[in-house]
Amino acid sequence: MSTLEGKVLFITGASRGIGKAIALRAARDGARIVIAAKTAAPHPKLPGTIYTAAEEIEAAGGKALPLIVDVRSEEQIAQAVAQTVETFGGIDICVNNASAISLTGTIETPLKRFDLMHTINTRGTYATSQACIPHLLKAKNPHILNLSPPLNMHPKWFQGHVAYTMAKYGMSMCVLGMAAEFKDEGIAVNALWPRTTIATAAVDMLGGEDMMRQSRKPEIMADAAHAILTSDSRSCTGNFFIDEDLLRSRGVTDLDQYAMEKGAELLPDYFLD
Repeated sequence: MSTLEGKVLFITGASRGIGKAIALRAARDGARIVIAAKTAAPHPKLPGTIYTAAEEIEAAGGKALPLIVDVRSEEQIAQAVAQTVETFGGIDICVNNASAISLTGTIETPLKRFDLMHTINTRGTYATSQACIPHLLKAKNPHILNLSPPLNMHPKWFQGHVAYTMAKYGMSMCVLGMAAEFKDEGIAVNALWPRTTIATAAVDMLGGEDMMRQSRKPEIMADAAHAILTSDSRSCTGNFFIDEDLLRSRGVTDLDQYAMEKGAELLPDYFLD
């Protein structure tokens, strides 16, 4: 396969950033995309809503279904999945992109913030996957893709932000376990993580203009995700892909096209030695 034409993608957190970029790349193929995210009204600090994202997806050539979904609520997930199946007839791909981040130490991380990261990152990924899997079992070439890092047990990736690392690694453990669990049924479960920081609202809040300038555009993750999601689900599963490495393996040689600023020194992302 080289196209996602006609495929139904259920993408969490797709109103902005990497999730929206993945949706727009699929839309150019003519995919049908569910924007499962919380932002229904304009946010004072964050760009875009599920409705503005839907407009962009339709303009790019796809079909869009914007749904208000907080992945902390299994009821909202279940309702969204049911509405997706009613509207589009099924689900081919589940992309777990929604995530919360707080790079704070143990004492500096209130349990409310700990719970937020774990209920969105780990529990939200598990719950969304669980709700989609019965429909993925009926799909041709079904995929689950988690935006999460390879499991690197070096203490430096825990020191300083143990709560966040645990929450992101929970998403990666879902990949490890579900890939094995559903291999015989043909559901691919993979992870994708960037080699460098990606120019998103989260990065802007973490490091401002300088960090954004030293980052890559979300489109690199979108192109890498497209390569994964068009792969054979029975042979491409259980992988922890890095965007740059995957694209190079698929013949992409011009990575400069993804730089926010040509020639800027790129910042490496977390969890990669």
